[in-house]
Amino acid sequence: MAVSDLIQQARARFGQAPSVLLRADQSTGEKPWEMFVTEEHTEHYLALKAGGDTDRGMLTGVMGGVGGLATILMSAILILTGKIEGVWMGLALAVIFFIVPFLWETRRPLPLPILFNRRTREVYFDHNGELYHSPWDGIEALAGEYVMVGPHTGGMRNASLEVLVRRLGEPDKALLVSLGLPMGKTLQMQKGFWEWLRAYMDNGPWFDENGQRSDSDVYVKEMLKAGNIKGTDWHSLTLAKIAEKKAANGGKNYLEWTDAFMLVWEVLSYPTSWLQEYTYRIAKRRSRNRWPQIVTERLQADGPTTRLIDLERERGLDV
Repeated sequence: MAVSDLIQQARARFGQAPSVLLRADQSTGEKPWEMFVTEEHTEHYLALKAGGDTDRGMLTGVMGGVGGLATILMSAILILTGKIEGVWMGLALAVIFFIVPFLWETRRPLPLPILFNRRTREVYFDHNGELYHSPWDGIEALAGEYVMVGPHTGGMRNASLEVLVRRLGEPDKALLVSLGLPMGKTLQMQKGFWEWLRAYMDNGPWFDENGQRSDSDVYVKEMLKAGNIKGTDWHSLTLAKIAEKKAANGGKNYLEWTDAFMLVWEVLSYPTSWLQEYTYRIAKRRSRNRWPQIVTERLQADGPTTRLIDLERERGLDV
């Protein structure tokens, strides 16, 4: 199928709903903003979550955090009551509750992220073990808005953003890859995210709220932090909220029961959140080994700067 036909078929999905074809060298007029899909933002490359298994580590967190904590508390009670014979069984269960789900979740590969390489100005995507790519200069993306109607939720506005990539060694095979989930997003938001990508590739790695190059990383890191709040950050956010209430009320009658409840709950759930995040990091690290060398070497600071499309043309590359 010709690339133009693929684009036309994709646009036909939206019917009369608004859609727009985006290009790397054309501004959308929106301010750049991040859409909570960034996994890594480095000096040389940007990694976006490809979707799927975003809850990886949850089973380990629940079984190891809740189950493990419960068995440890039970063991402590047995010690206090003098029933030492049951302690070792409880501790063994605590270890099993962590080890079994941890090994299961870390040994299954995570979907590889979508990579935007600033050094070579390319995009990389893994599809079932096959490498797809596109040079950034001349790249095309399709953004479209639509409404999903449900019996309980009513109409929910959604907008997708898909970028066109081609199979390495077989440029006639093309895919439209979604840059994040479309749920709850608008066309304006997706245009803003496209400006975020343009700012990173053309003016990055650090830029200001207008997408202009900046020597400071403050704006970018603030945006990334706001969009990637983790479970282990909840208690610190609650403490900050309590401190703001204390300052606003002059230290009098500032603490509400809901604040105390949330703080206690977040402290108790901290082990679960920490185990989930740790498991996800290990699974992600193991999955990164699945990228072919032709990609990993180009992500390094001193790696090759030749584009894959140029290698295809010069050598007839096929992997």
